[in-house]
Amino acid sequence: MSKDPFRGVLVPALTPFRSDLSPDADAFVTHCRWLLDRGADGLAVFGTTSEANSIGLDERLELLEHLIECGISPNMLMPGTGTSALTDTVRLTTHAVEKGCAGVLMLPPFYYKAVDDDGLFASYSEVIQRVGSDSLRVYLYHIPPVSKVPLSLELIGRLLKEYEGTVVGLKDSSGDWHNTEAVLKAYPSLATFCGSEVFLLNTLRAGGAGSITATANVNIVPIRRVYERWQEKDAGELQKKITAVRKAFEGYATIPAMKAIIAQYYDSPQWCTVRPPLQALHPSDTQILRDSLTQLGFEM
Repeated sequence: MSKDPFRGVLVPALTPFRSDLSPDADAFVTHCRWLLDRGADGLAVFGTTSEANSIGLDERLELLEHLIECGISPNMLMPGTGTSALTDTVRLTTHAVEKGCAGVLMLPPFYYKAVDDDGLFASYSEVIQRVGSDSLRVYLYHIPPVSKVPLSLELIGRLLKEYEGTVVGLKDSSGDWHNTEAVLKAYPSLATFCGSEVFLLNTLRAGGAGSITATANVNIVPIRRVYERWQEKDAGELQKKITAVRKAFEGYATIPAMKAIIAQYYDSPQWCTVRPPLQALHPSDTQILRDSLTQLGFEM
């Protein structure tokens, strides 16, 4: 059955942990509902921002099932399923498809560096063939600053040609607008998302699908406003405001910084918890960040 690609502002939802570092499934559901209630067009759970690569396979499977059992529609979910191990990627992807998720966000295998396009094509191809479902919708995840394994324009085109209707989108977290622009020009039918709202207005003006952005965890309403009003005369000013908030968070380790602000919002110190090797934001830095955000007129 055909599924239209996602569009809009998707959120790579943060994963809350208890003090013993186990995932807090109920707090996760609460946060995901909060995001959807405020206009998120989907949830890219188990992405970089979710600390997914610090979360075990069984934990990810259980958390996804808990979200769905608690009423989060799988039509709103784009779980991250890409790992370094082929069989793990297949397992996570198959599970997401079986649960009815509208798509999956798939990293390339990222442990071995300097692999060529043939190797990456073989990896994606093997996963798609092993999952073997017409319902599978793959969104490629390009994040070379972290993975150190880029997805070239040629590789993207090859996958689109070979798996038309299965490979339907891409998240570009390169941080390089020129790369995002090149993807948009080369493959206008691909649902391309910028990985930072800093590039949201440019992405939409170039025909992109929207943004899958970390700081939508704390700033979803203003970011969604840019998506809704990108063709109006005040779009540039709206973009400046969300860019300023993003830059404030980028002055710190972004995941701990967002968790510190969310902990204050939910009045739940436990939300500050991150899994090692990440470390919680120091209280003094939290106050400085809070003061900076207040000056920007920020509120969750």
